[in-house]
Amino acid sequence: MDFIDLAVEKGIDSLSFVATVGFFDGVHIGHRHLIDQVKREAERRGLPSAVITFPVHPRKVLQKDYQPALLCGFDEKVEQLALTGIDYCISIPFTVELSQLSAKEFMQKVLKEQLHVDTLLVGYDHRFGRNREDGFSEYCRYGKELGIDVVLASQFRLDNKEVSSSQIRRFLKAGRIKEANGLLSYHYRLSGKIVEGYQVGRTIGFPTANMQVWERYKVVPELGVYAVIVYLQDLAYTGMLYIGRRPTLHSDNEVSVEVNIFDFDGNLYNQSICVEFIDFIRPDRKFASKEELVAQIHQDRRSVKQRLMESEY
Repeated sequence: MDFIDLAVEKGIDSLSFVATVGFFDGVHIGHRHLIDQVKREAERRGLPSAVITFPVHPRKVLQKDYQPALLCGFDEKVEQLALTGIDYCISIPFTVELSQLSAKEFMQKVLKEQLHVDTLLVGYDHRFGRNREDGFSEYCRYGKELGIDVVLASQFRLDNKEVSSSQIRRFLKAGRIKEANGLLSYHYRLSGKIVEGYQVGRTIGFPTANMQVWERYKVVPELGVYAVIVYLQDLAYTGMLYIGRRPTLHSDNEVSVEVNIFDFDGNLYNQSICVEFIDFIRPDRKFASKEELVAQIHQDRRSVKQRLMESEY
């Protein structure tokens, strides 16, 4: 997949595309269904396929205090889009000026004049342009005037239910990792830097790497213990991840993300780390004593190893 950044390039001179437009948070199976239709239409017309997206959530540009709950950062989104087999990913800087364009103006000034879009596939429920005022029938009319074929993409449903980024967020916040992963078509992940923690884990036999998550707005799943795959220094390990406030040992409300990496021993401070969530083990809770907590962690470790073995990742 080739990446084109319109923040750097003013336009594209020699290419014409079959394209779709969207934010594509998570690049889930519904998005992939739409992208598959773009690819088929592009092949039928003998043109390259393209996804047109934005590096920053549009609402964040319009509302400075808005804090989006994201399934992936921009780099991760581009990585997932590349795995779909689309020919081009085109990034458009979302600005206040862009938000004020009507649908027809956006189609003319951006899709036609800058990007030379030949065919536009529109998601069954997708609207664009100022205040999202227009719908598919208007897009078709504008397309005829501008020389852009507009095609309505079919809806994707799983078990007769709609697939959406919002549903995946709800699953993650409820600890329903397997269901979230199923809708994503890959393992949900967090990436970050290992920072110095309280170092209590070493004193109870379970040293942990404390994560500072890179992506500020990334959804952090429900508090609790998880079975994870850990990517560190280009190697993969199994591990047990904890998200919580450590209520047995501390009285503050700070949420910690820390992982006990199986079969690893070494100094990890300031190194990059990525964890992929495989399954939820148990919710966070306060124990009556440190000894009871340690006994539970031993049980958690056994449970994590069993889940990882059953899942085959």
